[in-house]
Amino acid sequence: MTLSDYLTETFVRNALIAATLVAITAGLIGPVVIMRDLAFAVHGTAELAFTGAAAGLLVADDPLLGALLGSIVVATAFGFLGNRVRERNSAIGVILAFGLGVGVYLLSLYKGFATAATNILFGQIFGVSPGQITLLTAIAVGVLIAMVLLYRPLLFASVDPELAEARGVRTRLVGLLFVYVLALTVTEAAQVVGTLLVLSLAITPAAAASRLSARTPVVIGISIAFALIAADGGLVLSLIHSDVKASVFISAISFAFYVLARVGARWILPALTSRRHASGHSGTRGETMPHAHARDPAPGGAGATSVATSERGDGSND
Repeated sequence: MTLSDYLTETFVRNALIAATLVAITAGLIGPVVIMRDLAFAVHGTAELAFTGAAAGLLVADDPLLGALLGSIVVATAFGFLGNRVRERNSAIGVILAFGLGVGVYLLSLYKGFATAATNILFGQIFGVSPGQITLLTAIAVGVLIAMVLLYRPLLFASVDPELAEARGVRTRLVGLLFVYVLALTVTEAAQVVGTLLVLSLAITPAAAASRLSARTPVVIGISIAFALIAADGGLVLSLIHSDVKASVFISAISFAFYVLARVGARWILPALTSRRHASGHSGTRGETMPHAHARDPAPGGAGATSVATSERGDGSND
């Protein structure tokens, strides 16, 4: 079959819809995950989605619903067991080890085919049903609404938690709510790439985008674009090369974006900036000169400065 023939099939269209929904939500939360240093929480939630899937398969023969409910329980535990980064990562490691053991035990109790649960580990995007599409759509809409409502206090609390708390932002509550959003997104992404490769959509596009800009809205936009290209592009490539899983192509495309972004931020962007300054100095006196401070110098710490400047004024209102 040709690619155009595949695109007429219902299961392929469902897969593309699911990949698009997951890419948008993962690309949206990724920059905030990096800003709050929650990459390990993403990994832990993704791995423990397998435990929830095994429980759902055993109790209700619904691994997706089990993974969803399990991720909420895990997110609650992550949110309450540790607030500082070191303390939180230790708690995640402890829960991860215990949870995976429970998942293996629950799976051993299941007497039917365990394919549905193991698909959570490796992803099975072409097996997405219309009912799962509905659930993924509801998750995506919920994540988008939550991020719109949490955006300003969340960024304020992520950049300067002490000042945000002093200005009336309930930083612990905001952080817990974001962990719930993160858990829902990770469970959603696991349907496409599997829990073992969920970082390729939840972290890698955002990490690449943060190399190209220091302004949070721009980083979020680039992150979503990278995630969309990786998810849908990997899906299409897996149709052409049917012997390779879509998750392999998705992770490869995401990694390629990251490598290119690092190269561009290290050599190409500084060269373009130098050339722009040189042309500005050689122009006429009436021209507007580019200012060095108009552009944030480095993606890592400067994003915090620009966000803090813009968000502090409204922190107490959130």
